[in-house]
Amino acid sequence: MRKIALVFCILFIGLFSAQVEAQQDPKAKVILDAMSQKFQSMNGFTAQFDFTFQDATGSSDRESGEIAVKGEQYRLKLPEQEIYNDGKTVWTFIQADGYKEVTINDVSQMEGELTPSNIYRMYESGYNYTLLPAKQFQGKSVDVVELIAANGNAPFERVKLMIDKSSKDLLGWEMYDGQGGMYAYTFKNLQPNANLPATYFAFDTKKYPGIEIIDLR
Repeated sequence: MRKIALVFCILFIGLFSAQVEAQQDPKAKVILDAMSQKFQSMNGFTAQFDFTFQDATGSSDRESGEIAVKGEQYRLKLPEQEIYNDGKTVWTFIQADGYKEVTINDVSQMEGELTPSNIYRMYESGYNYTLLPAKQFQGKSVDVVELIAANGNAPFERVKLMIDKSSKDLLGWEMYDGQGGMYAYTFKNLQPNANLPATYFAFDTKKYPGIEIIDLR
């Protein structure tokens, strides 16, 4: 479970492409801007999600979880792990087989990483993007926008965003590492304007007596 959550929240935003010419598709930008504006207009949201990893051999791993996002704050829930981010501090809480551990970082220590908040803005700087043919996704008609970075030294070569043609919601995305690996995320039951207090995004160590605390701030 730990690998899945870390893949979601500790991926570098830079995407690798060794031989890509600058390409900013104006049609794709209209769609990306609409998606970003839709996210920024919401007072947060909650959703369930499915995560799938498939390697070059075709072997796959799948997990489901829950996500809540409000501005720069988010909370990610998986069966054995939760990640809390209140905009200043990030807590990674692991609970399995009676063992409890929380690792604490400053948000500033995680700059340049892909998070549930900034995926809506990652296209704004340093990326080439183009509009691919539309398709059906989760039973809905979606625009597919591919993003590729011109700079090297990053673990993923491209990302595909699936954006609802009607609502402009981001329904899912796929990330390709260039070595046959693909990481796919799908949102389900997205509920906009969730009324979530700030305390929902902060982890309280006092509620877990005996927890091991690893403070890296």
